Amino acid sequence: MLFRSIADRVKETTTTTSTGTVTLAGASLGYQSFSAIGDGNTTYYCIASQTTSEWEVGIGTYTSVGTTLSRDTVLASSNSGSKVVFSAGTKDVFVTQPAERVSVSGTF
Repeated sequence: MLFRSIADRVKETTTTTSTGTVTLAGASLGYQSFSAIGDGNTTYYCIASQTTSEWEVGIGTYTSVGTTLSRDTVLASSNSGSKVVFSAGTKDVFVTQPAERVSVSGTF
């Protein structure tokens, strides 16, 4: 069984561009930083530009040294499911539960 670390209210920003590893810039006001995920752990993430329609949902690995999030597997994106070549500007980076990874049965 592959384990993914999840934590509530994890959100940071980044100004990283291109398709590489994202350098995290610290927790947004009222949120936890990715350190809540734990060094070396994988998690589901979303990266969304604050000024364009660029976005990406995937699985990444948090690293405390350098405070980075790798973009290991893209599940969905504004680039037809591939890594987004992010342009300049601030992006929100947060933990999310991807819709395609939810198993629903029964009624609510």
